[in-house]
Amino acid sequence: MGLLHSVGVVLHPTRMNADAIGTLLAWAEAANLPVYGLPDEVGRLDCAALPVAPEQLAQRSSLLVSLGGDGTMLRTLRLSYPHATPVLGVNFGRLGFLAEVDLPDLHDALDAIDRHAFTIEPRAAVSCEASGGMAFNDIALVRSPGGRSAVVEVVVEGVPFVRYAADAVIVATPTGSTAYSFSAGGPVVSPTVEGLLVIPAAPHSAFNRALMLNSHERLQIRTLESSGDLGLEVDGNLRHTVKPGTELSFTVEPDAGRVVRLGRTTFYERARRKLQVTGSAEAL
Repeated sequence: MGLLHSVGVVLHPTRMNADAIGTLLAWAEAANLPVYGLPDEVGRLDCAALPVAPEQLAQRSSLLVSLGGDGTMLRTLRLSYPHATPVLGVNFGRLGFLAEVDLPDLHDALDAIDRHAFTIEPRAAVSCEASGGMAFNDIALVRSPGGRSAVVEVVVEGVPFVRYAADAVIVATPTGSTAYSFSAGGPVVSPTVEGLLVIPAAPHSAFNRALMLNSHERLQIRTLESSGDLGLEVDGNLRHTVKPGTELSFTVEPDAGRVVRLGRTTFYERARRKLQVTGSAEAL
């Protein structure tokens, strides 16, 4: 008898590969396992997946399979919390940074997981009062189009450290270091590191460096009176408007997500491919 007793599936919101869901359903049928999915997703497919409510998907599944790209993977991780359900990322189309396997390897990956031939990579998440949930990549305070800059004060352990004036200020997990934070000039951080990045995007101040905090250090961001209204984005999704004079406290959940790894690639191999890292020029 295998490790799995059921499988949940999360689909890309618009793109769908019939081979992907077909492979998953055929494997589950052969293993005599039920497959669960979200009603609005499986409803658009003629398939045998059983619809369940979002809050029940992770609870009823011993494995969640994300079929899509990084956005689908992040949504699956949010659905997996707080049930600690492992997530297997399956990429099709563009290269997925968080995905473990490509579609042709899905059947073998499911076999390996059912034999318990895998490891779990914990992923931290971050939240604040206004976020409405966990972010596995980042929470960003973003200037409204045509509005004033994001002018904030970063407070660590109750002590004001620096003020930024920027187009956005990003609070990123190590997972999110290769997303918005990277495009703003931040470092690549191993997902095994316990900490948070704070980085300004297009800063208008003399101090424009990112901060790396320990995940146990208390982080607050105060929007100053000279700031404009800011959009609060959670993993790229606009959730709230933050007014000047607001203080946000951030909380880290170290093991909020559990990503399945089969040992076929390392973080640095995936980062090198995704970020198109090439060798440095030789010194002459």
